[in-house]
Amino acid sequence: MKPLIEVLGIAKSFGSLRVLEDLSFSLSEGEVLGVIGPNGAGKTTLFNLIAGDLQPDRGQVVFEGQDITRLPSARRCRLGIGRTYQIPHPFSGMTVYENVLVGASFGTGRSEREAQGHARQALVVTGLLGKANRISGNLPLLDRKRLELARALATEPRVLLLDEIAGGLSDPEVAELIQTIREIRDQGVSMVWIEHIVHALMAVADQLLVLDAGTVLTQGEPELVMQDARVREIYMGIALE
Repeated sequence: MKPLIEVLGIAKSFGSLRVLEDLSFSLSEGEVLGVIGPNGAGKTTLFNLIAGDLQPDRGQVVFEGQDITRLPSARRCRLGIGRTYQIPHPFSGMTVYENVLVGASFGTGRSEREAQGHARQALVVTGLLGKANRISGNLPLLDRKRLELARALATEPRVLLLDEIAGGLSDPEVAELIQTIREIRDQGVSMVWIEHIVHALMAVADQLLVLDAGTVLTQGEPELVMQDARVREIYMGIALE
């Protein structure tokens, strides 16, 4: 099967600080790829390069066979690459529905009228329809996370980049979020999910990719990756014998 998205030999530095070096992976249609690694491993920078918020020093990002490395982020969004951010920043004075409508309209290029149905569907999927008229600045953390997800879904992504969307949630809230993400996957949306809550990734991901110091340490089936001695030492703090 031809990859839906490919990252090929990506490198990125900020001055003398090398953040990513010769990083490559691919994502197939319908696949969920989990990404883990210690703080400073380059995970969010990777997302910024895929989404178009940053440009790489070297390498390519290919989407459906098209080199999108130099395309702006808005163009990538309309092609089908959506993302969430680690810290939700809704338009706090607007309602939940208005926030999602902005994503559905500007993220797809549809008119506001055309975007309304897509905004409503995103609210249904994320469990926010009953809170559509609430002011987003007053939402608790779980609902802000759900709103972040709904805004991304409203752009009709084929690939969804999730940046630590479970961070800061309680165990029951993480369980709710996992169920929502499973439902999104079942609708045919492929995902790359950065997360420190490993059991959340293990419940959904088809593959795990481990970053360390800007390079790929290992990649494979989640259970096998978590048994890797290097992963246990670098990521989990368990010393090698």
